[in-house]
Amino acid sequence: NGQTTMWDAVPGWAAVIIFFVLISIVGLLEAMQIAFFAVAKFKKEDRGDHPIAKRTCELLFKNGGRNLPGFMVGRQVTVTLIFFVAARATTLNIKVGEDDNIFGVSDALQEFFNLGFLGAILTTILGSISWQLVASAFPIAFLSNPFVYFMLNFVLLIEATGICAASWFFGTIHKKIAGFQLDEVYVGTAEERAAGGKPDTSMHPGRDFSMGTNVLVAPSDWENAIKNLEPVPETFSQQRERILSNIKSMKEMMADAPEEEKSTFAAGIEAEVKFLQKLNEEEAAEGDASAPVKDIEAA
Repeated sequence: NGQTTMWDAVPGWAAVIIFFVLISIVGLLEAMQIAFFAVAKFKKEDRGDHPIAKRTCELLFKNGGRNLPGFMVGRQVTVTLIFFVAARATTLNIKVGEDDNIFGVSDALQEFFNLGFLGAILTTILGSISWQLVASAFPIAFLSNPFVYFMLNFVLLIEATGICAASWFFGTIHKKIAGFQLDEVYVGTAEERAAGGKPDTSMHPGRDFSMGTNVLVAPSDWENAIKNLEPVPETFSQQRERILSNIKSMKEMMADAPEEEKSTFAAGIEAEVKFLQKLNEEEAAEGDASAPVKDIEAA
């Protein structure tokens, strides 16, 4: 409806297309960052056998590894420039008190939305987090995308223009002051870690451990990992306690409820009682030593 800060010369349908194209590019760059740092810790033979993935890794780790930080510089410049344009398509320009507020919100909330809050949420989800999640789970498959290789060349070209060359200077000063060294100095290369040749020592006795490259590939490993994240199932006692608490709460609410609503609470109580009886039967079938509750009215 022309109620964004997009330039007047750009029609609404074109603004939508431009927004999604730019957000896709930003998402790709965000995901590339995650995938690149993931494969940087892999052994060379573990970086996949897809031709595009190999070419991407060869370009990324050329020049003594300088292309990786070079990518970070060019990526940041590109993302910043894109957000300047994308923000015009997501920032609302609704005249409070004159135009209709979106979603029927109050004028105060509409003024807050006009600051670009909704656009920030939209770009964070569509142009950052969702892409990063995919890249972190499948870095090798992600690097096999031809667009990744193209964008890597593009951002390295942006960095080569020297538009942000000062970042290298300030980064060098920071490194000198803080005394930073490469990770390989402390934990070794990917090959050394995989072989267990350079264990990571701990300042606490008995807590030493070795860092190694570990890529889960077997489906059973993934299934077990996901299963470990599942909530611990309730015991019979915990389930019974929860059901009795529900029955007690519904009885208290039914006592103060109008006559036309009491039947609803009565139906809910009846359903909970049936579930409790079923739970007692399951417990008896498993031979649990604890005696099931039989006096429902005690709740």
